[in-house]
Order: sequence, then structure tokens, then C-alpha cells
Amino acid sequence: MPGTRKLGRATAHRTAMLRAMVTFLFENGKIETTVTRAKEVSSMAEKMITIAKENTLHNKRMVMSFVTKEDVAHKLFTEIAPNYKDRNGGYTRITKIGPRRGDAAEMAIIELI
Repeated sequence: MPGTRKLGRATAHRTAMLRAMVTFLFENGKIETTVTRAKEVSSMAEKMITIAKENTLHNKRMVMSFVTKEDVAHKLFTEIAPNYKDRNGGYTRITKIGPRRGDAAEMAIIELI
């Protein structure tokens, strides 16, 4: 069930982190992070892409309330979402890349397909 991981943070900190990571994912196409964070980011990113597939004022406002940069939201509606118009979900890929050197946390790369 998406949105149930607390990630060791308070609610406001967690939502701010997820908003920033989703924005960065849409801006650059891929992120290297831990597996649990990648799963949460994947869930939120897929919801944003599904909303952006229909270009209405209401959907633009919903996306802008979550994505932190206006130019990234515009890119989402004009470039990213039209690529997935015939696809029902599965817009992101998580690839595990092994443990991190410092604390052995399981790392992954999340990318847009």
C-alpha cells in the first residue's frame, strides 16, 4: 500500500523530501537513492503522471500543488505525460545496485521508462 512508509521522518519532513525527489526525477529522468525511498517516489511519480495525462486546469493545479518547480510541471504536461498516453501505469523502473559503502543501505536507481 503506497504512502505507508514513514522513512524515519516526521510527516512534514517526509512529504517535503518526497516532493523534492519527485520533482528531481521529472527534471533529470533518474535518481540514485535507497530502495524504500525509491518505492515511495515511484508511487507518487506514477500518480502525478496519471494526473498529467489529461490536460485540464484542475489537473494542472493538482500537479502544481505537489511538484515544487513550475517549469518541471510544464515539462510533465508537455513532454513526459504524452509519452505514456497509451500506457496504463508502470511509468518508472527501479533497479537495485547493491549496498551503499558507508552504512550498507540497499541502493537503487529509479528512472522513467
